[in-house]
Amino acid sequence: MSQPSTHSDAETAPRLVLEQLSCERDDRLLFSGLSLTASAGEIWQITGANGAGKTTLLRILVGLHGFYEGVCQWWQPQWQQELLYLGHQPGVREELNPLENLRYACALSGQGGDPMAALAAVGLQGFEDVPAAHLSAGQKRRIALARLWLEHKAVWVLDEPYTAIDQDGVAALDQQIQQAAQAGALVIYTSHHQVGDGVRRLHLAHGQAEVTSGGLA
Repeated sequence: MSQPSTHSDAETAPRLVLEQLSCERDDRLLFSGLSLTASAGEIWQITGANGAGKTTLLRILVGLHGFYEGVCQWWQPQWQQELLYLGHQPGVREELNPLENLRYACALSGQGGDPMAALAAVGLQGFEDVPAAHLSAGQKRRIALARLWLEHKAVWVLDEPYTAIDQDGVAALDQQIQQAAQAGALVIYTSHHQVGDGVRRLHLAHGQAEVTSGGLA
């Protein structure tokens, strides 16, 4: 099982470099001139109104959207092996129950762990055998989030991870993201919810990208 680098490496281990990144969609400029360096142990929060380009930016980062200009460079050629990506949709197979969904995800990622403990961590204890089709939107989101308790990756890219979860779920997710960063992972997420102090924030608006706390742009 691969492990992220230790937090002591955070200041000297840049994982992602963006240089003059620009993107248009439907003849509309989403953002331009985006330059930043994100390093191990950092948490980056991406904010902006609906349609500002948050999801598109994440899709560029993880290699799912190739229509852009500028440079998007990760720290090693095999960076995708170190990526945990949760998209805006939960990505849950509804014909499977939560336990089967997690076992399937672990098989795809090549990582192990205790799916039962992960489900308990996100408040799904007792729902392990219920088909996902019978669960609420929030419970399906929790199935996806349970991967954060199983997959020890160097980079987390999370699209609106706080959607449809309750206050207890928010607190648990805050703690897990902070612990991942403390262990050396780079966490990039979209949300208007800030995970504690020291978070670096990138705001997208009116075709511009602005770092409003920490970092360089």
